[in-house]
Amino acid sequence: MQKATTSQRILELTVEPGWQGNIVELLSGRSGISKRQLKDALQKGAVWLRKPRGKLQRVRRATTPVKKGDFVALYYDQDLLQREPPQARQLWRCPEYSIWYKPAGLLAQGNRFGDHASLLRQAEILDPLRKPVYLVHRLDREAEGLMLLAHTQTAARRLSQLFQRQQVEKQYEVTVCGKLSEPSGEITQPLDGKPSHTIYELQAYDDATDTSRVKVNIKTGRKHQIRRHFLSVGHPVMGDPAYGRNNKNSTGMQLKACLLRFTCPFRDTPLEFELAVLLGAANK
Repeated sequence: MQKATTSQRILELTVEPGWQGNIVELLSGRSGISKRQLKDALQKGAVWLRKPRGKLQRVRRATTPVKKGDFVALYYDQDLLQREPPQARQLWRCPEYSIWYKPAGLLAQGNRFGDHASLLRQAEILDPLRKPVYLVHRLDREAEGLMLLAHTQTAARRLSQLFQRQQVEKQYEVTVCGKLSEPSGEITQPLDGKPSHTIYELQAYDDATDTSRVKVNIKTGRKHQIRRHFLSVGHPVMGDPAYGRNNKNSTGMQLKACLLRFTCPFRDTPLEFELAVLLGAANK
């Protein structure tokens, strides 16, 4: 089955009896895309394979053999594959998990069209111990800041439980339009039918730009919670491409995950990670 949008091409097929060859030979004959381009797409996570009675998985080797009954999918997005993503940095590590800086413009994880422009894939490549990487929380593509990644399934489960139980303090630095009426406050408007809780404290107001810099803590983790909550009170985040008007900003969206605080689920020790401190140490 093949569909098409402006920059995307989708090819999904089941290998027919009598076929002999590898995955790039199969796709080049069916898609009209050159082998060179397909090899690039493979490396960037745009090709998938499911063996009979198996599960769908990314494949990256052009020489991967395919046989009768195999399901092969190519999700080719030229714009995504040509994108040069910003580079993540590992700032701290213990055996079970690590702390990373995710720059603005980098996805937390990939999608079916590829994963090279994601933190998860970059961490797989950049982690010095070359361990598996598991996502345990998210940060919007347009935002920058600290993210916690697990390196074992046990760590992923325990860290995810901390987030689910609201035992991880997440602090953000956000710049919003306008002057807040109160120096501190809470926004508790439900999002997507679920309770949502955002706490903020005014740090500074800039009269020249009519913007407020605020420190934000969230007690829940709804999709785009900070962005949607500040829009709901008439102060959209500066540079937010999806929510608000008159909030364009030449330097991108002004939302930064600047602190993570929790108790290590393996050593029962309190941990605090501050972005400015970690970046300062990494740059020495």
